[in-house]
Amino acid sequence: MEQFLNEEFAAVKSKNSSAEALARWRKLCFFVKNKKRRFRNTANLPKRAEAKDMLKKNKEKLRVALLVSTAALHFIDGVAAPSSPIVYNVPEDVRAAGFDIDADELASIVEGHDIKKLKWHNGVNGIAAKLFSSITDVISLGVGIGTEGWPDGSFEGLGILISIFIVVLVTAVSDYRQSLQFRDLDKEKKKIFVQVTRNGRRQKVSMYDLVVGDLVNLSIGDVVPADGIFISGYSLLINESSLTGESEPVSVGRDKPFLLSGTKVQDGSGKMLVTTVGMRTGWGKLLATLTEGGEDETPLQVKLNGVATIIGKIGLAFAVVTFIVLTLRMVVEKVISHQSWSGADAIRILNFLATAVTIIVVAIPEGLPLAVTLSLAFAMKKMMNEKALVRHLSACETMGSATCICSDKTGTLTTNRMVVVKVWITNNVKKIGSVKEGESLRSEICGSVLKLLLQCIFQNTGGEVVISEEGKLEILGTPTESALLGFGLSLGGNFATERSESRIIKVEPFNSVRKRMTVVVMLPDGKFRAYCKGASENILKMCNKGLDGSGSVVPLDEIASSDLKNIINGFAAESLRTLCLAYIDLEDNFDPERQTIPTNGYTFICIVGIKDPVRPGVKEAVELCRTAGITVRMVTGDNINTAKAIAAECGILTDDGLAIEGPDFREKSLEEMKTLIPKIQVMARSSPLDKHTLVRQLRTTLGEVVAVTGDGSNDAPALHEADIGLAMGIAGTEVAKESADVVILDDNFATIVNVAKWGRSVYINIQKFVQFQLTVNVVALVLNFVSACITGTAPLTSVQLLWVNLIMDTLGALALATEPPNDDLMKRLPVGRTGSFISNSMWRNIIGLSVYQLIVLAVLEMEGVRLLQLHGSDAESILDTVIFNTFVFCQVFNEISCRDIEKINVLHGTFNNWIFIGVMSFTVVIQVIMVEFLGDLASTVPLSWKLWLVSVLIGFFSIPVAAVVKCIPVSPKQPTDYRGYKALPGGPDESVN
Repeated sequence: MEQFLNEEFAAVKSKNSSAEALARWRKLCFFVKNKKRRFRNTANLPKRAEAKDMLKKNKEKLRVALLVSTAALHFIDGVAAPSSPIVYNVPEDVRAAGFDIDADELASIVEGHDIKKLKWHNGVNGIAAKLFSSITDVISLGVGIGTEGWPDGSFEGLGILISIFIVVLVTAVSDYRQSLQFRDLDKEKKKIFVQVTRNGRRQKVSMYDLVVGDLVNLSIGDVVPADGIFISGYSLLINESSLTGESEPVSVGRDKPFLLSGTKVQDGSGKMLVTTVGMRTGWGKLLATLTEGGEDETPLQVKLNGVATIIGKIGLAFAVVTFIVLTLRMVVEKVISHQSWSGADAIRILNFLATAVTIIVVAIPEGLPLAVTLSLAFAMKKMMNEKALVRHLSACETMGSATCICSDKTGTLTTNRMVVVKVWITNNVKKIGSVKEGESLRSEICGSVLKLLLQCIFQNTGGEVVISEEGKLEILGTPTESALLGFGLSLGGNFATERSESRIIKVEPFNSVRKRMTVVVMLPDGKFRAYCKGASENILKMCNKGLDGSGSVVPLDEIASSDLKNIINGFAAESLRTLCLAYIDLEDNFDPERQTIPTNGYTFICIVGIKDPVRPGVKEAVELCRTAGITVRMVTGDNINTAKAIAAECGILTDDGLAIEGPDFREKSLEEMKTLIPKIQVMARSSPLDKHTLVRQLRTTLGEVVAVTGDGSNDAPALHEADIGLAMGIAGTEVAKESADVVILDDNFATIVNVAKWGRSVYINIQKFVQFQLTVNVVALVLNFVSACITGTAPLTSVQLLWVNLIMDTLGALALATEPPNDDLMKRLPVGRTGSFISNSMWRNIIGLSVYQLIVLAVLEMEGVRLLQLHGSDAESILDTVIFNTFVFCQVFNEISCRDIEKINVLHGTFNNWIFIGVMSFTVVIQVIMVEFLGDLASTVPLSWKLWLVSVLIGFFSIPVAAVVKCIPVSPKQPTDYRGYKALPGGPDESVN
């Protein structure tokens, strides 16, 4: 079976499966009881293909429209004849509402890139005035995507109908709960918050609460949340490929001020005025024409569909053979006894057919693939409560197989609450831990140096210092920016004053390639100066001058540079993140539009050491990963000494581990990388390309299952390449989140470990359910087939088999597929890529329990009347009821024994899972009702307490039998160690625990 599954179903991957692979397994699973239910949570390939074609056509239409519009505007601008005047009348209802411009006019300006109309409305300021003049109260526009004669002859048929109704009802409730969970998670996925200025205050609001007239702050990695017009900004590059299909980024500025919803900020920063929201935007109109194709099914879903198909075919073969045997037996009896044919014989043949159909119904384990969805939905909901938002279903199960986690440092392993605690300036190292120490430093620095330092901090920043509603100073921006601004304020600086003294001319925002941020300002005397800050080594290389204690500029020779490097390394050894600040006075004829900002000749100002403490619990989480056979690697852009100090504090860097810098790593050959990568525990000063290369080599060359964290736009390739992409919910950009499979909402490494634990729980839970259902399948199939062939009748009626089917499918999945994770899961070795799903231990348990149940039920069938000392005309009815009752209780206790595949103590933690207890209780209660009160409908008779005790005891003995079976040694299908990690004890020898 395992070989068949690997050959026929292995083409479906956890990510980015081809349409051909997805279509192929559907063709293999042609024998299905209920296609709509079986394929309910799988991708709708025809709809997806239609949507893809429609999206392509709409993109082309939009692209052509933009090109034609642009060409037309160029033509109009070029002709000498005066253009016709623009006529616009404000609709009466719009004017009555207090506005001087309506939504359609705004949409036509932005979507059509109509510069002339924009100028006619007096540009951005004119449109803002027409909007703001009428906005006295902010009204949030929620934009969401939001639905034998009567009555004896009727007993069997009525019983079947009631059974079917119960099965459908329970299944529908289960499916509905799943759909609600997916709907809630879908809502969470769509929660995108943006920074806006509203009522004069900068605040964070949901993208769906934007209103026309809001001022939106855009930075690298953001998704443009609405159509709008550029107000201000620097070096703003917009990627419009999602809308137009054009891969070349578009530069947006005062000449080209239009921004379209759904596009992405590739570089730079800026502010825009929102003009159109919701379905009026170009992106909204595009989405309105599309139909959702659904999410790709997971490899586990596909494998279990394959298992269900194989068993279904076996069941079909058994059913056909059963029908043929019963029919031939009746024909032979007729021929031997020379009896004539009658209408009763036709009814017997129909009963044979009903028995065969019932065998098929029981044999096809529809619950297998659906259990995966149930378990994944349950895990996704619980993971959401533990601050992990699963964007792709397959990530749950894939994370359970993870063998390696490549983690960022800042914000993931550390708290991301940064503060400047140490500074080197004018040959002095000072601690900054209190207000007094800040005042002391201020008094020791000469006025000119202090002025340069404050100007560099407050001018060269992406953050802001604002006054909150309570009248207090509030710092807005990234943790690093906030730390520097806080440092500037502690020195007595005033953000507004320093910003007003100079005018910003040009900005080069920080990105992971440059590793610096530079700003050009015009000084009060009309001269130009550039302020720069960034990675210490990079800034130091750009400097050839420094400042002495008196503020004079002095040359920066090799000895001074070496001293500064030692200072940087000393800060880094104390786990401090180091940044350097510098400036350069530019030539008077510097042209910011045409000339680039210089990258050398700078004057060194200072080194700041920023403390970012390690998160509580990270060291324990890393140790837990090591116990579980998961290798944790730190990949960061920080200084290697800082990275090593933090990695050692977290327990990532060990004595035999290797720390390497990105530039050194990328120079290695593929053969050298193959030898080097297993030893790497820290990669510092890495670029996004280095991270992508590391992930690709781990996956392809070493066969690892890799989870990768990322927060920036440039991390998107690595997140996409990894088996599981983990984006940061707080520090992560929208581009990173879109490329990720899981969003870590609290940016905490311990949450990542919880995701791995839940992933393992999903995998193990599905294995438990598979073991349980295959056992029931084997017993029900063989019992009905053998009994029908020997006695001419099936011991279990159609109603009883439908009840058994409900126990197997929906109730079994609810009980076993929703087990919460336990700490023992992290004592197991990772499954990896080559792990076998149906293990030898599972086959051992299935065969052992099936043999026990078949022997017991066969003895009851053959010798039950004698052994139970049954007398009277209803002895056979009582025996059939006992067999049915015993069979059900065997499954109830088998379900308990399936709670752990290896351990004997299966009762440990039972009372922590109320779903399991509820399902068991419900099953027993319904069984009692069927036997004692639904005799005619369920084809049962009431039993004495002694016969009830016999049924329950036989079922109960499934647990000790399972314990004995688990002691039988089997050869594992996967190695007992993984890359040097040994599995912790977890077998029958730990049964006491």
